[in-house]
Amino acid sequence: MLLSPNAMGPRLRAGLFLTTGAIAAFLLLPIVFIVLLSFGSSQWLVFPPPGWTLKWYEQFFSNPDWMQAAYTSLKVALLTTVCALALGLPCAFALVRGRFPGRELLYALFTLPMIVPLVIIAVAVYALFLKLGYTGTLLAFVISHVIVALPFTIISIINSLKLFDHSIEDAAVICGASRVQAIVKVTFPAIRPGMMAGALFAFLVSWDEVVLSVMMASPNLQTLPVKMWTTLRQDLTPVIAVASTLLIGLSLLIMIVAAVIRRRSEHRA
Repeated sequence: MLLSPNAMGPRLRAGLFLTTGAIAAFLLLPIVFIVLLSFGSSQWLVFPPPGWTLKWYEQFFSNPDWMQAAYTSLKVALLTTVCALALGLPCAFALVRGRFPGRELLYALFTLPMIVPLVIIAVAVYALFLKLGYTGTLLAFVISHVIVALPFTIISIINSLKLFDHSIEDAAVICGASRVQAIVKVTFPAIRPGMMAGALFAFLVSWDEVVLSVMMASPNLQTLPVKMWTTLRQDLTPVIAVASTLLIGLSLLIMIVAAVIRRRSEHRA
């Protein structure tokens, strides 16, 4: 039986809060260190920093290689999000409402990239695109990222569809709307939180992906995580901490915006 915080004794409640705070600090401290290192005045990754400066941010934004990598990451992530949502939406409808043999097997197939080690997927996709001659292209990046992002989108939409009352859509059809109109004007607005969550997961999976991106990269086309990985093998300047901070900051900003939009949608509902 679960106890609420008010039903616990003072010592047990204090112990629970201390344990939770210690776990949170353990998980967040590395991120805090990275952010602080990006403002350090030392030319190496030294903690605590001997001083504070913004010159590493200036170097990052003035370096065309870093900016090109950041632009590529953003472009690949946006294209992956659009493709994952476009493919995940009909797949989720088919898996929830379809009545055909092999539906459970198809669901397992779609979620397989979440189970198979990512390096195996990366090697397989690399071998395929190498044979087709598409390695080092934007198409290869997007397709490989969609493979690993699609399961998150499908699962998010499926959960929303299962919570949606299908009789509301049937009522719209009875009132004169076609099935397509009922889905677009009734079902889609109702499952919007699941669609937004699926798009968010797809973007974040692509934005932070490094294993697949290393396989798909070329000297002229690489994402920000790949640029960070290759730079770490050659140098340890705080510019890497700047890139990490920007990755963390954009991910956090997207999560905050998604939470605000979801709260507004719940308030309107």
